[in-house]
Amino acid sequence: MQSSLKSWVLIGPGLGWLALFLVIPCAIVFAHSFFERGVYGGIDYVFTFENFTRAIEPIYLTILVDSGRIAGLTTLIALLVGYPAAYAISKAPRQRQTALLVLVMLPFWSNYLIRTYAWIVLLNREGLINRALGEVGLIGEPLPLLYNEFAIIVGLVYNYLPFVVLAIYASLSRLNPEVLEASFDLGGTPARTFWRVTLPLTLPGVAAGAVFVFVLSVGNFITPDLLGGGRLLMVGNLIYDQFLSARDWPFGASLSFILIAIMMLLLLAQATLVNRAQGEKAEEAAKLGEAGPRTGGAHA
Repeated sequence: MQSSLKSWVLIGPGLGWLALFLVIPCAIVFAHSFFERGVYGGIDYVFTFENFTRAIEPIYLTILVDSGRIAGLTTLIALLVGYPAAYAISKAPRQRQTALLVLVMLPFWSNYLIRTYAWIVLLNREGLINRALGEVGLIGEPLPLLYNEFAIIVGLVYNYLPFVVLAIYASLSRLNPEVLEASFDLGGTPARTFWRVTLPLTLPGVAAGAVFVFVLSVGNFITPDLLGGGRLLMVGNLIYDQFLSARDWPFGASLSFILIAIMMLLLLAQATLVNRAQGEKAEEAAKLGEAGPRTGGAHA
């Protein structure tokens, strides 16, 4: 009883903080999605399902699909870039890994807006990239690198890549080296060992990094607004406009709830994958534990 009381005392402040600033606001957003927009904005407390019906209209469904596609491409590129980086850090000497991780986290030491504006300087028609390509003679006229989907994906990958690297590095650092040694002893090549052993065992880290990047990208509105120039509307921009421009709070709340539901499903899938991987590791450990005494008895 006393230990249970101590546990509640320790977790109480954290739970209270989450309830006050996460659960209650989400519940308010969910409740407002079932009301009508007022004549002059705001909320008219008349119950309706019209907001959710409107959210699945082709024009808004297209925006949601485009947002998912851009977030998916961002996630794929971040994984393709982040996994080799995390793998290289995990294979580096132990005394250098901390310094390399600090370099990965270095962009987080500056403001998100500043990092995004820096890409405008790099990608615009008179920016550093176009100027450098022109000086070496690779292009005759500036490339359209800014205010398009390419710029949005570049900005999202840059800003969220550290999440992938850290998540995968955490999985790689916990990988039992004896498993890799066993693969090599059984004749496995480095490539075969990676695809059959390393990658499957680090899938929880890959899933965690992918969910982080996808969830943060699909609801982002700053990067599409600045690097996309407002030409490509994502669901985050749509929600932003509904609350601050159109003043249609119930419709904005319904879009927000749909986005939250998608994020929760992805987090649930990631948690399920992690739990399954941990269960498989526990089963393998139990089998090895049972095989050990039997082998020892046979040798005896």
